[in-house]
Amino acid sequence: MSLTFPLDLRFKTLAVAPQISVFDAAGQLQLYVRQQAFKLKESVTVFQDAAQTRPLYRITADRVIDISANYRIDDAGGTSLGVLRRLGMRSLWRAHYEVLRGGVPFLAIREENPWVKVFDGLLGEIPIVGLLSGYLLHPVYRVAHATGAEAPVLRAVKQPAFWEGRYALEQVAALPPPDQTLAVLAVLMMLLLERRRG
Repeated sequence: MSLTFPLDLRFKTLAVAPQISVFDAAGQLQLYVRQQAFKLKESVTVFQDAAQTRPLYRITADRVIDISANYRIDDAGGTSLGVLRRLGMRSLWRAHYEVLRGGVPFLAIREENPWVKVFDGLLGEIPIVGLLSGYLLHPVYRVAHATGAEAPVLRAVKQPAFWEGRYALEQVAALPPPDQTLAVLAVLMMLLLERRRG
């Protein structure tokens, strides 16, 4: 999968099952993400089209809701691309995830400023004021190599929006196509999990 950045991620907020439409820089739909509703174990399917006729990837949790769950990312044929791992207690205050490939940490996803998300979640629950929080507060997530380098390769930034959740996913440094695919899928799953946290 080859994508043209920045990507525009649009969350349907009034759907029973969380859904994300991913548009490229030209405004073309590239991916359609649908999380299965009413499942004890997370299950997300990534489609090529909004009609959900061409599944490309599947992301499944290894256990029932858990702060240290692993999310296996497979292609449509069932071949594993990697695993997204939430780093349990470290993720309670500031979102912290690892992306593993072949069981080895490959990328790290960290929230830049946890206070922004806290205030965004609190204000979002207040009538009328909650409508403005989407315009005032913008959580940012940074994807960097797991080797300890702080220079990001991708950044997901919340965008102003009233009736939908929106993020811009920017490419900061080049990644080979297979690495880029795994990184984008990991960010999509991470955002689904973090949106549920507030």
